[in-house]
Amino acid sequence: MIKISIPAPDVTITRRKQPESAEPKIRPINGFIDLHEIPRDKGGMIFFYNKEDEVLFVGKARKLRQRVKRHLEDNVSPLKPYRDEIYKISVSFVERPVDREIYETYAINELEAKYNIDKVFYK
Repeated sequence: MIKISIPAPDVTITRRKQPESAEPKIRPINGFIDLHEIPRDKGGMIFFYNKEDEVLFVGKARKLRQRVKRHLEDNVSPLKPYRDEIYKISVSFVERPVDREIYETYAINELEAKYNIDKVFYK
């Protein structure tokens, strides 16, 4: 039997509501202003959560910050209809592509990610 454990998050950011009177120092992307905390040169796993801490979507990326931004901005992202539901984003650094693939499939099924449609075996 193979034992897999989902990697612990290395960086977690949450949506913050900026005061209307304050001039934003950093342009928020869908309410997230701390995207700079996610390294641009690291690969790994991405976990999107709602306010109830339910896993909405699990993904992998060769470059984490770019992929997170794409999910929050792109018109073709599978998360586009659910962006308002995203409250927290966690990333775990996983450098080897084969490891990312294994962790992604495992996490989608173990955590029963709500909006993943590929690699789903629990339904």
